[in-house]
Amino acid sequence: MALTLITAGESHGPGLTCIVDGLPAGLELDRDSINRDMQRRQLGHGRGGRMKIEKDGAEVTSGVRHGRTLGSAIALRVDNRDYKNWEERMNPWPVEADVPEVHLPRPGHADLVGAWKYNQTDIRNVLERASARETAARVAGGALCKAFLSALGVEVRSHVVQIGSVHAPEPATLTLGDFDAIDEDPVRCLDKAASKAMVGHINQQRKANESIGGVFEVVAFGLVPGLGSHVSWETRLDGRLAMAICSIQAVKGVSIGDAWDVAGRPGSQAHDEIFYEDEHYARHTNHSGGLEGGMTTGDPLLVRGAMKPLPTLTKPLQSVDIATHEPAQALRERTDSCTVPAAGVVGEAMVAHVLASAYIDKFGGDHIDDVRGALDAYRTRIGWTS
Repeated sequence: MALTLITAGESHGPGLTCIVDGLPAGLELDRDSINRDMQRRQLGHGRGGRMKIEKDGAEVTSGVRHGRTLGSAIALRVDNRDYKNWEERMNPWPVEADVPEVHLPRPGHADLVGAWKYNQTDIRNVLERASARETAARVAGGALCKAFLSALGVEVRSHVVQIGSVHAPEPATLTLGDFDAIDEDPVRCLDKAASKAMVGHINQQRKANESIGGVFEVVAFGLVPGLGSHVSWETRLDGRLAMAICSIQAVKGVSIGDAWDVAGRPGSQAHDEIFYEDEHYARHTNHSGGLEGGMTTGDPLLVRGAMKPLPTLTKPLQSVDIATHEPAQALRERTDSCTVPAAGVVGEAMVAHVLASAYIDKFGGDHIDDVRGALDAYRTRIGWTS
């Protein structure tokens, strides 16, 4: 059975919903762990006023009993506390008040094209769903996928490697322990000097009424080789991961492993040589980012997302009123100046969903013990002890 994750809800509506279907029965869940991921999505220097209103948590409304999955679809609800300030404008039912339409599309947002596509005169009917607030529901569902992966020995983490023009130095290696205090850093960066420079850059650009983009990296530890497949384009894990990361609002690019760097190297410096040491296969490098031929190699998976500056600016860009066709400034709403640290947490959720789906594709199982049994048999067959 395929593992599916779908979300519903609008940014300022009553709330968000996530439904995850396909997880095996018997998986133990921890409510605090789910809500901790929800809170982590709200972290990061550069967040706006909305994060002072929302204190995100996820309420499970189906598919779990006494802390264990039932094998049926799991539904999670995330309330929007800000809805009380938007009840007239975003009520699902007609209201007596005269609610003005929004006619000023923002460059870089879904506003204009979405209004064309769905035949809307009010851009709010587009922007509310297109908002990155939707990712709160993805993180709730992703937390379930992370719990499933953790039960199989896989851990997914993220960190920020670039904000604006500030780059963190490339670490020689990454271990799971490197991420122990990552959420205590104001921009979720592993390098303290780079973190300080990133914070300064955000402050500088915010004072100039600018928004700032950057790059985050998601790392998965403990994967077995052979997830995904080379036999058909839609089963190649590279493509599935790229779609998942690029589906995050404002993400415009994805890389796996050294990607753009290896594009300029000779082949002898681009691939990970294979050795046989202590009766096991080994690699001394991980240029591929843990993927070869659309399949995991067993090395840490390294996936990066490049995020553009947010399209809602405190000093709006030029636009056109879609009702009058007159020039005007784009819509100005409450916004963040930088959400790259939070995007990394969303990236964790999306990578976790892809990897959890790949494990279920390969090992099946109606109960978590069935999955573990099939996984153990596979590890024995290929001699994988890492």
